[in-house]
Amino acid sequence: MKNQSIIISLLLLLGLNLAAAQQAILDSNKLSDRIDTYLTNGAVNGYAASVLVAKDDKIILSKGYGWANREYKIPNSPATVFNIGSVTKQFTAAAIMKLVEQGKLRVSDKLTEFFSNVPEDKKDISIHQLLTHTSGISPATGGFRYDEVSKQEFLDICFEADLLTIPGEIHRYANANYILLAAIIEKVSNQAYGIFLEEEFFKPLNMNHTGYKSINFSTEQLAHGYYFNYTDGEWRDWGTTQQQLPDTNKHWFSIGKGDIHSTTQDLFRWHQALKNNEILTAECLKRIETPYVAENQLTQSHYGYGWAIFTSSRSTKIVTHNGSNGIYFANILRFVEEDMVIIVLSNTRLNQDSENVAWYIAKMLSDENYIPKRITKLTYELVYDFINENKPENIQQLPIFLESNLGTKFDDKAVLNRIGYKRMDKEITVAWGLEILKLNTQLFPNDGNLWDSLGEAYLKYNQSENAIMAFTKALQLAPEDNCHWCDNAQAKLKTLKND
Repeated sequence: MKNQSIIISLLLLLGLNLAAAQQAILDSNKLSDRIDTYLTNGAVNGYAASVLVAKDDKIILSKGYGWANREYKIPNSPATVFNIGSVTKQFTAAAIMKLVEQGKLRVSDKLTEFFSNVPEDKKDISIHQLLTHTSGISPATGGFRYDEVSKQEFLDICFEADLLTIPGEIHRYANANYILLAAIIEKVSNQAYGIFLEEEFFKPLNMNHTGYKSINFSTEQLAHGYYFNYTDGEWRDWGTTQQQLPDTNKHWFSIGKGDIHSTTQDLFRWHQALKNNEILTAECLKRIETPYVAENQLTQSHYGYGWAIFTSSRSTKIVTHNGSNGIYFANILRFVEEDMVIIVLSNTRLNQDSENVAWYIAKMLSDENYIPKRITKLTYELVYDFINENKPENIQQLPIFLESNLGTKFDDKAVLNRIGYKRMDKEITVAWGLEILKLNTQLFPNDGNLWDSLGEAYLKYNQSENAIMAFTKALQLAPEDNCHWCDNAQAKLKTLKND
């Protein structure tokens, strides 16, 4: 009888476990469908990305949306390779900590231990300060990421630039910090930055579609970046980052701080390797994920080593970083205490909601009733949709059209100013530019710059009295200092009044 009771108990327990497992599968499928519907609807509005969502090492969703290559109709997929922008910084930080593990440096080491020409004001900058963006280096230090510059030329520029603050004083995010770290990695390891990452991380983890400039996979797997040209009102193919980076090793405005390429699958493998201490010790990972310094005065987030640290609404730890080169946008959210990860890599940037996708998905994971704000069509494109279907005299309907499609009040004065100005330059008889700029001053009447733009439009169409009115208004709304439109408005008024 005792054995029979045990068997019955085991069967009941097994039955309960089977039921729980079946319910878990149903819940997971339901969640996957909700996320997929949200992203699919976004793709209709131009969103293009690869997204991976996992919990407890189980993948809930891994799928691509939109086009990796519009011309050849290649869709995004989990294997598509994207530029991950400043998500790169976590690899640079991990490389530094790998060298720490190897006993080759300490985070307390100063720049003078690696470079011979460090000026007096920068001699006390430590590796820790570079990692946490507390070095005092200005965000403006350096140049355009794809311009050619050698390592020594970058170091000269960096060392000659003025510091904004005393080293160690405050956090100010600056890409030059991580470029300097890349130079230190090369100095200490005696290897190229990309080779060191490949040998220490990417090869051992079989991250075969991750790398900096050297890639050993088909270029057809690279997602092309797309941007909307608001002069002509059309999407343009920017190409791939591999086409933009210098062919030589004069890439020192780019390296270390951005432009690594990866896939959602490889980044999931990286997430697993971090949490399982496959490539860094638990002690090193703890140091990487320590919230050393507040990122802003509100102290809503802190910066570790190559990661930003948040606290969730459930009081759990979020380790995250995003990145963009202006074309691509990447985000990885790791809920380290709940073992959840959301990875989003995209090759089109739409409105702000497209940059919040990972956070919206995170909310969907924690709240089954949450409905995220939809991913809307780019506002610039919506303005052109309206232009293509209407006549200038219908301009007053534009704000209603925009708010209907955006699902929120239209409040971006730069959109209409830019489009209006460009249309004004192109048009001879069809006055969309003038009407758009007039509407903009109605929507945002206290911005002098918009009145200056309107003055230019009136001038183009030989409406002198209206131009005088607009330029006068622009000057009346001028700030006490830094009025970037005042010289133009004053000059135009002088000319108009003398004619």
